[in-house]
Amino acid sequence: MDGEHPVVVLASHASCASVLRDPRASNDRRHALMYGCQAAGAEGGEGEGDDAAPRAELPSFLFADPPRHTTLRRLVAPDFTPHAARRLTPVIKDLIDDLIDDMARRFERGSVVDGVGALASPLPVAVICHVLGIDTGERGWYRTRSSLLGRAVDPYLAFVGTPAPGAAEREQAEAELTSFFTELAHARRAQPRDDVMSRLLAARPDGRPLSNTEVVTTCRLLLNAGHETTVNLIAGGLHTLLRHPETLAALRETPSKAGPLVEELLRFDAPLQIVHRHAREDMEVLGTPIRRGTTMVLLLGGANHDAEVFSCPHRLRAERAEASRHLSFGLGAHYCLGAPLGRLEAELAFVRFAQRVVEPQLADEKPPFRPHVVLRGPEKVPVRAARVLDRDLPWGR
Repeated sequence: MDGEHPVVVLASHASCASVLRDPRASNDRRHALMYGCQAAGAEGGEGEGDDAAPRAELPSFLFADPPRHTTLRRLVAPDFTPHAARRLTPVIKDLIDDLIDDMARRFERGSVVDGVGALASPLPVAVICHVLGIDTGERGWYRTRSSLLGRAVDPYLAFVGTPAPGAAEREQAEAELTSFFTELAHARRAQPRDDVMSRLLAARPDGRPLSNTEVVTTCRLLLNAGHETTVNLIAGGLHTLLRHPETLAALRETPSKAGPLVEELLRFDAPLQIVHRHAREDMEVLGTPIRRGTTMVLLLGGANHDAEVFSCPHRLRAERAEASRHLSFGLGAHYCLGAPLGRLEAELAFVRFAQRVVEPQLADEKPPFRPHVVLRGPEKVPVRAARVLDRDLPWGR
């Protein structure tokens, strides 16, 4: 722990779970000394700090604490419940079959197909665009910019002390997405629809409308967070399943096992490896004193391989009883809003890939992974296949 910029790294399941549930562990960087802020909350946070700060300058609800986090999250939560996710099942199934049809055409030409570019990436982007009610014709445009913003959560600046590589490109991507959602907000004010942005514009959570910045920032967050983790879950899961063909074959025979399998894949190779929390006040974590202003770095990937919780943690076990105890979606107030949707997309994608793609094989046992620290997933999953069965094949789930 550095006296000037105090940091504590936690990797056990018990310590990470304890911090994630503790209301004294803030998700707001303005409580962290390592970011040059006053841990007392003079720069914002809750209570008087929030009231004093202009609403347009507050961070997105991902980096806010209750009650503001609760207020904004509650406005968009109805679109991300398990019931809301299940209603999208026909849409997701059609998208998956369309994408696998395109893979089939390339397999027929003898091509090696990248499972990330062909399935893992376009599916979650299309789904979140559908949820947000925005044009899905430019999925690549959204994905490229969102991926650039994804590196902003890497702890490079905080730990190294110099601007992370690609900072200018990220700023440009953020500006372009902000401009897009600002124009969309003007359009929805003039002509509301049955979509997330229209509901945010109409909301009066504390008797007054949200600022334009809050609406735009929330929608930009939903676009980014609404697919980044799922892209890595499907990409990493596909890579893992192709390295465990017996597990993929079992899924083909028994599609109903997709749910437990996805929980194990989330544990085995977490798409979100690290999260940060900042001590709002002096606290303890399993008997260890943590000073106010300290940043706690939670190694979720390590916690998911804690032998105290998971037997033989480095082995993939498709029906592992304790798999659902993984921390890949977090815990507590900041538990991943899109977890039900991400789970459903992954289950359906893996089931359909197993059903339709015959004799798939990895064309490269060690494909490159994305250059992220926090978000983990392969950059490419090169696949060969003998053939692809017709989409008229009944779904097994």
